[in-house]
Amino acid sequence: MKYLEALNDFVNKILVILGGIAVLALMVLATGNVVLRMFSMPYRGAYEIVSFLGAVVIAFALGFTQKRKGNIVVDILTDKFPKNVQIVIDKIADLVIMIFFGLACWQIFVWGIKIVESREVSETLKIPFHPFVFAVAIGFAMLSFTAFVDFLKKLFREGE
Repeated sequence: MKYLEALNDFVNKILVILGGIAVLALMVLATGNVVLRMFSMPYRGAYEIVSFLGAVVIAFALGFTQKRKGNIVVDILTDKFPKNVQIVIDKIADLVIMIFFGLACWQIFVWGIKIVESREVSETLKIPFHPFVFAVAIGFAMLSFTAFVDFLKKLFREGE
């Protein structure tokens, strides 16, 4: 279990750092584009790159946010339940997150492969965008893996 947690921590930290770099690149690109637009010289394809980077930023933060319990939880109803029921619901929620985002990861990966095979490129810059699609799949995979580790921790904590 310790190895899974260590792996989860390590990969999520790497993804958050890469996401932070993507945010910085996004900010520089967007700010530069706004400034150059004032001189009627905007970057060509800035919107595309900002969109791709935004997707990467969000996807790479998913697992880290799940680990920190930073996602929005609506617990108006479940707060009224007994503690044991809340624990069961929490485990079920982790399973649902794991399965749903695991399936989403798989389908996004399949879509990325189709994009590679069809040699599809972005509309304005004509660059291959499958690396960004695969990056989003990685982010979803880490969210699913984080939910899996959370589920296992809750499952084995009960037995103690």
